[in-house]
Amino acid sequence: MMEYLKGTLYDALGGEHAITTIVEQFYNRVGEHPELIPLFPDDLTETRRKQKQFLTQFCGGPALFTREHGHPRLRARHLPFPITPVKAEAWLDCMERALQASKLENDKAVQELYQRLTLTAHHMINTPS
Repeated sequence: MMEYLKGTLYDALGGEHAITTIVEQFYNRVGEHPELIPLFPDDLTETRRKQKQFLTQFCGGPALFTREHGHPRLRARHLPFPITPVKAEAWLDCMERALQASKLENDKAVQELYQRLTLTAHHMINTPS
């Protein structure tokens, strides 16, 4: 655990409000990104809800995703979608801009989240360019 954290990354970011803000900012960008639009449904309501559950758990908050959907098994769940290096970078670009737009107070926690998500995004690549 990083020294700036008291408790979890979830707490350091600002809890439920912060995660909700990040997810809203993120999907506002995903819904307009030409590389990502084909990967997502037209209605992002359920996608946003699941992402909020996942990020809450991913950051050390309540295990909302696992309670409802079982183990995240991220790579397996995403195998039906062609995730190329370009798409992973597009996803990260949207996330980076979402984190900036969220204006969270703990910059070190935001950096930690982005680093963790970068590793995750690169792990999700399942299709060459």
